[in-house]
Amino acid sequence: QVQLVDTGGGLVQAGGSLTLSCAASVTSGSIFRINRGAWYRQPPGKQRELVATIDGGLTHFADYVQERFTISINGHKNTMFLQMNSLRSEDTAVYYCNADVWTPVTGTNNYWGQGTQVTVSS
Repeated sequence: QVQLVDTGGGLVQAGGSLTLSCAASVTSGSIFRINRGAWYRQPPGKQRELVATIDGGLTHFADYVQERFTISINGHKNTMFLQMNSLRSEDTAVYYCNADVWTPVTGTNNYWGQGTQVTVSS
């Protein structure tokens, strides 16, 4: 069983920074790795939207976070990050990680984190 856990959300003033983490784990203790990943967010009263993606060395960012957010996966391929700088009130949302995780038993499957709340005060 693969699990993704989002952490790092919180309350921050406009202009501040936060780093979100998405830690993958496998209950069986099997080896695993994150192959590709993405962060989405759902602002209050709105639909979920894509924030950033990472696939190998290639990253892509939505226009509304371009130049402010960075996405990365650590060298162990078990944790994904979203570094958010120059936060704005419109960045307030629940942030979700999404990742393709490979294990030798299950192959590659797609998983979602449970979400972490980011609130930016103006």
